[in-house]
Amino acid sequence: MQNKIEIIGLGAGDLDQLSLGIYKKLTSRTTALYVRTADHPVIRQLEQEGVSFQAFDDIYEERAHFQDVYQHITDSLLENARHDTIVYAVPGHPMMAEQSVQLLLNQDAIPVEIIGGQSYLDALFSSLRIDPIDGFQFVDGTGFTRRQLNYRQHVIFCQVYDQFIASDVKLTLLEDLPPDYTVKIVEAAGSSGERITDVPLGHLDHAFSGVNNLVSVYVPPVPEELLHHTFTNLREVIAALRAPDGCPWDRAQTHESLREYAIEEVYELIEAIDNEDDDGIVEELGDMLLQVMLHSQIGDDNGYFTVDDVIRSITDKMIYRHPHVFKEQSVETVEDVYKTWDTLKKEEKGHQRRSVLDGVPAGLPALAKAYKLQKKAAKVGFGWDDIHDIWKKLEEELEEVHEAINLKTESEIEEELGDVLFVLANISRYYKLNPEIALNGTNAKFMSRFSHVESSLEEQGKDIRQASLEEMDGYWNQAKRNE
Repeated sequence: MQNKIEIIGLGAGDLDQLSLGIYKKLTSRTTALYVRTADHPVIRQLEQEGVSFQAFDDIYEERAHFQDVYQHITDSLLENARHDTIVYAVPGHPMMAEQSVQLLLNQDAIPVEIIGGQSYLDALFSSLRIDPIDGFQFVDGTGFTRRQLNYRQHVIFCQVYDQFIASDVKLTLLEDLPPDYTVKIVEAAGSSGERITDVPLGHLDHAFSGVNNLVSVYVPPVPEELLHHTFTNLREVIAALRAPDGCPWDRAQTHESLREYAIEEVYELIEAIDNEDDDGIVEELGDMLLQVMLHSQIGDDNGYFTVDDVIRSITDKMIYRHPHVFKEQSVETVEDVYKTWDTLKKEEKGHQRRSVLDGVPAGLPALAKAYKLQKKAAKVGFGWDDIHDIWKKLEEELEEVHEAINLKTESEIEEELGDVLFVLANISRYYKLNPEIALNGTNAKFMSRFSHVESSLEEQGKDIRQASLEEMDGYWNQAKRNE
């Protein structure tokens, strides 16, 4: 008869919680008993009854990572099972947050039989008086990520063995919840030694001392007002604004009516960035996100697309265009990244775009459009390699402006000035500077200096309309020096 590993769950608390069958299996067996940890009420009580066993507690001290601990336990059990059938006992239920059990089930060398055991979730639900039908998450405190958590449900962290794990849980939760949010520490649920303690989240790890394998942390469902930073709540707010009983203004909007706001929000963001205003950047990014959500909700209302389609589109694009991050392709420099990006973009758009210049938005401001057109043309070699040639071209265009002015031909002056601006955009491209942003910076600088001229004249009791150019120029230079 082939040897096997029989796995037993010890339940959540003391000996009284064990079924009669499992109790007999533990006390009247003829096979070797191995336990993941001896730090459990049932094991201590069995030991008093003369039951012998081998525990793996010392492995936790020897290994730095839990995965290494579980793998070592698994390897040891498999080695011992080669010689005889063995019993392996774990806290709670074998199929509940037991990584070593999962490792045993994922091998084929030795048969594994799950005998059973009481899940301590039953005791937790009773002790906390919660109904799992409302929705709950059971989370491994030793290995989870913030994005897994659904705060609208009951959240239970298991395997919160000690202060270090409790600190990791606390720090992750503090990214979403306030320090005074009340959580519960549950110890030995359902047993005679059960203890439930309410603590502010910010003090969660301070409530731990030593190592305790019977501790869980319970996070009650979080009120909606504390979840305003989540994407789900934003989506629901926008849907409510567009609902039949929502806001008349939001309900009246269309893709076309919102176009002007999208342009305004971009420029307001640029202004906040130029001013190095972090609070302003946050606010303006929020306004831009609002535009995305409104357009997505309009698409949803009309049955054409949803914000999920928008997110899927950009996620797929970013993964596809970054094979050096998400696949095995490697790049060495930023220039290599640009080349990869352009190649993949061409593969995506090649069947749609017949001209190199296709894809430049028609609504771009003229200066930004000139920059974009020349940038695209330069990628196929249509552009000067030497900056001196571009400066020489600028001098030629300026001469042609003077000639047009001498001829007093308005249409030709306009045309030649356009050529000058076009060359300036090309110079910006060569130096990898966006002329639109550069000009916006100059506009802001002009406004600041001119405001100083106005305020200085006002302090002198003078009307700027009556001031001489010499006076204004003096205050202008003063503003320039102050910068």
